Amino acid sequence: MDIPYQIRSAYRNEWEDAMALAWRTFMRFEADVYTPDGVRNFENFITDSTLYRMFVMGSYQMFVALDGKKIVGMLTLRGTTAISLLFVDAKYHRQGIGRALLRYLFDYLLTETKADRVTVNAAPYGLEFYHKLGFRDLGPEEKRDGIIYTPMEFIL
Repeated sequence: MDIPYQIRSAYRNEWEDAMALAWRTFMRFEADVYTPDGVRNFENFITDSTLYRMFVMGSYQMFVALDGKKIVGMLTLRGTTAISLLFVDAKYHRQGIGRALLRYLFDYLLTETKADRVTVNAAPYGLEFYHKLGFRDLGPEEKRDGIIYTPMEFIL
């Protein structure tokens, strides 16, 4: 399925818009199942200046989906094979953007890193999405610092 959106590596000046998208989407679809500490820890993570510096230095990759100039989806990669954040603007859900971001990531990993798998600590809202795309659970749901997730992997 082709989507009418551009997928590419993010530019430095897109960081704040992408993190604002992550925050809005998290608050709408995830925050209600997290403890107040979990919500605060998520906010601290996406607003951490060290994380931004890692992005600028190229050690924390971010890919974006654009509708014109508007960021409508984003995916970040920690290390070489761990999805850190994946969010799509609520108005753009169920249009193939999340799937397209993952396809872009898989192609990137296969050509640039020769990786054979990708992992994610999937939030409760994203479990069904990841399962539909072929990710498998690596263990039961966990909770750390108020953050709820299920460790998963996808074999490339």
